[in-house]
Amino acid sequence: MAKGYWIGRVDVNNEEGYKPYAVANGPIFKKWGGRFVVRGGKFTTVEGGSRNRNVVIEFPDYQTAIACYNSPEYQANIKVRQPHSIADLIIIEGYDGPQPQDG
Repeated sequence: MAKGYWIGRVDVNNEEGYKPYAVANGPIFKKWGGRFVVRGGKFTTVEGGSRNRNVVIEFPDYQTAIACYNSPEYQANIKVRQPHSIADLIIIEGYDGPQPQDG
């Protein structure tokens, strides 16, 4: 079964106001089996636009990724984040098919 992923791009305009959101995410993601694959780090924008932070969170499957986003805990936490940042977030199903090295 394919994993599910959140791919987020964020511009934070108030670091202190944003911190409670980041701290509260740990228990929420743990509850839904989420784990960080990318959390900040160096990046180079080679095409299109970007924001100053990037995150990829892996979940056991797509439905779980959706359920985490829609959970009451995360929906409440969004309200903590919004005054302090601008974010783009997609939830996407992973790929379990053949890979280039397979053929």
